[in-house]
Amino acid sequence: MRTIRPSAMDNHPIMLGPHYKWIALSNTTLGMLMATINASIVLIALPDIFHGIDINPLSPGNISYLLWMMMGFLVVTAVLVVTFGRLGDMYGRVRMYNLGFAIFAASSILLAATWMHGTTAALWLIGWRIVQGVGGAFLVANSTAILTDAFPARQRGLALGINVVAGIAGTFLGLLLGGLLAPVNWHYVFLVSVPFGVFGTFWAYAKLRDNGVRRRTAMDWWGNMTFAGGLIALLVGITYGIQPYGGRTMGWTNPWVLAAVIGGVLLLAVFAVIESKVAEPLFNLELFRIRSFSAGNVANLLASLGRGGLQFVLLIWLQGIWLPQHGYGFAETPLWAGIYLIPLTVGFLVAAPLAGVLSDRFGARMFTMAGLAIVIVSFVLFMVIPVNFPYPIFALILLINGLGTGLFSSPNRADVMNGLPANTRGVGAGMAATFQNAAFVLSIGLSFTLIVIGLSRSLPSTMFNGLVDQGVPVPVARTVSTLPPIGVLFSAFLGYNPMEQLLGPQTLSALPDSGAYVTGRAFFPNLISGPFSDGLAATFAFSIVMLLIALLASFIAGSAGGTKSRLGAAAEVDGRLADTGVELIPAHRAEGSRTSGQAR
Repeated sequence: MRTIRPSAMDNHPIMLGPHYKWIALSNTTLGMLMATINASIVLIALPDIFHGIDINPLSPGNISYLLWMMMGFLVVTAVLVVTFGRLGDMYGRVRMYNLGFAIFAASSILLAATWMHGTTAALWLIGWRIVQGVGGAFLVANSTAILTDAFPARQRGLALGINVVAGIAGTFLGLLLGGLLAPVNWHYVFLVSVPFGVFGTFWAYAKLRDNGVRRRTAMDWWGNMTFAGGLIALLVGITYGIQPYGGRTMGWTNPWVLAAVIGGVLLLAVFAVIESKVAEPLFNLELFRIRSFSAGNVANLLASLGRGGLQFVLLIWLQGIWLPQHGYGFAETPLWAGIYLIPLTVGFLVAAPLAGVLSDRFGARMFTMAGLAIVIVSFVLFMVIPVNFPYPIFALILLINGLGTGLFSSPNRADVMNGLPANTRGVGAGMAATFQNAAFVLSIGLSFTLIVIGLSRSLPSTMFNGLVDQGVPVPVARTVSTLPPIGVLFSAFLGYNPMEQLLGPQTLSALPDSGAYVTGRAFFPNLISGPFSDGLAATFAFSIVMLLIALLASFIAGSAGGTKSRLGAAAEVDGRLADTGVELIPAHRAEGSRTSGQAR
C-alpha cells in the first residue's frame, strides 16, 4: 500500500501562499472565457468568413463546411475532455491545463493567418478549429479540478460559480465580438484570442501549481478508443442527419447516417462493458456510487439537452423573422441578434455567483430545483408569446431564463465536484464536461430537426402561395417551395436574404417591381412566421420534458445540508477505491493537508 499526497512530485506537500486560490480562479476563468468565446464567435462571423474565402456555404456541396465550422469545435471538445481529465489526474492537472493554453494560442495564430481561398481555406479553417477544440478540451477538463484543489470546500461554490459564469458569458460575448469584428475583417475573429492565449499560457506556467492528489496508473487504451470512436460516430451522424438527403428534407434515412448513429451507440455499449472489466477504467464507474455525482450529472445532461439548442433557436428567430420585421436589414441581423440576447447573459451573471455562494452554506438542492423550475417557466412563456413579439416581454423572458440557468448551474457543478475523492477530480470533471458538451451537440441537432419537421408541415404550401401571389412563375414557385427547409434556416441564421438566394437575379428582375417586395424586410418574415411557430412549439415542448426530468434528478442529487454533508461521500468512495491497492487520503483530509499553509 502506498500513500499519495497532494503535491507536485507525489511526495512533498506544497505550501501555497494566501493568494494562490485567487490566482487559480483568475487564470482558469480566463481560460474558460477564452474557450467558450471561441465556441460561439464563429457563429455570427460565418457570413464574413465564407465571403472572405470566396465560398457560398449554402451551395449543396458546401453545407458540410458550414456544419463543421459550426460544430467541429464542440464535437472534439465533447469527445476529449474525459481523457484529458484522466491525464490530469495522472500527470498533473496544471501541466495538462498549461498544454491546453499553448495549443489554443498556437491554433488561434494559425487561424488568424489564413491566406488561402476556396475549398483549401475551408479545410484549413476546419482543421485548425478542431485543433483549437483540442486545446479547449484541455482547459475545460482541468480548470474545474484545479479550482476544486485550490479552494476549501466552503468556498468552492463561489469559485465554481464564477468559473461557470465565465463559461456561459463567453458564449454570448462571442456573439457580440463576432458581430463587431467580422464586418471589419474576418481574421480578427481568430486574432482576438491570440494575446489572451499567449498571456494566459505564460501566466499559467509561472503561477499555477499542481497541488492535487495525483495517481499514476496505466492508460485505458481500449476504453479510450471505443469511447472516442463511439461518441465521434454518434455526434457526426447527428451532424449529418440534419442535412437533406435523396430529395428528403433531412438525412436521417441516409444509410451512412444510420450506420454512424447505430455504430456509435454500439461502440459506447462496448465501452461500458470494457469499463466494468478493466482495472483502471477511463470512466471510473465507482464514482457513480456517489449520489451527488451520478444524479447531478444526469440533471446536468438533461438540462443541457433541453436548453443546449436554445441559442441557435433564438438566433434564427431573431435573425430570420423578428429583426427584419422591425426594420433591420438581413446583413445587420447577426450583430443585433447578439445585442438583443444580452438580458439572457445579464440574468445568468447575476444569479450564478450568488447561487454558488449561497449553496456553499445551504446546500445545492433548493437552488438547482428552483433554477430548473424557473427555466421551465421561461420555456412555457416562449411557447405562448407570438412570433412577432413585443421586445420588452421577450427581454423579460430572456432574463428569467438566464436567472434560472444561473441558479442551477453553479450549485450543480459545486455539488458534483465536492462529492469526488481528491485523486479523481480531473477525470470526474472531464466526465461531467463530456456529458454536458455531448448533450449540447445533441440538443443542437435535435432542435434543428424539430424545427425542420415543424416547417415541413406547412412551409411548402405557404411559400408556394405567397410567391405565386407576388407574380413568381408557378414552376419557379413550386421548385423553391419544395427545397429543403434547412436551407431556409441556414440562410436566416447566416444573415442572408433568403429570397435573394432562392429566387436568383433572373427571376427577380422579371417581377413587376423587380423583386423589391419579395426581397424586402417584410415578405419572408411574414411568410415563415406561421410554419416557424410550429417548429418552435415542438422544440420548446421537448425542452420542457427534458427539464422536468432534470428537476427530479436534481432533487435526488442535491445536498440539503451544505458542504459538510457533501464531504462525507468522498471518504466512503475512497474506502472502496482503496481495495485496488492504493491508500488514498480522503478529500476532507487531503484538503486540510493541502491548505495548511494557505490562508482562507
